[in-house]
Amino acid sequence: QVQVVESGGGSVQVGGSLGVSCSVSGSIHSLGIMGWYRQGRGKRRELVATIGSDGATRYAEAVRGRFTISRDNAKKSVYLQMDSLKSEDTDVYYCKAEEVGYYNAYGAAKRDDLWGQGTQVTVSS
Repeated sequence: QVQVVESGGGSVQVGGSLGVSCSVSGSIHSLGIMGWYRQGRGKRRELVATIGSDGATRYAEAVRGRFTISRDNAKKSVYLQMDSLKSEDTDVYYCKAEEVGYYNAYGAAKRDDLWGQGTQVTVSS
């Protein structure tokens, strides 16, 4: 059974730093893009940062320059280092991993999005 498990997060004061980690366990074909999303109560889930298997990164404008995403392909893990945190960064952070590298009966490439359960990040002033 495939599982996506996040760890880290917690509470910190404005200007502080936190890190969150995510690992994929179980048998999967290959991992494509991995990333972090966040969602506050009553808000849409939004992209924070993504990283491809080749290391190419993408950041939301709100976090660019403050957050750093990285991954370890051998460990099937992705990390997010969050610095200079602001109160508006308070949210539940979700890890997403794309399972790729397999095909349907017609030979078309398939992709499944695997989500973690979320971890709370709270930034207080």
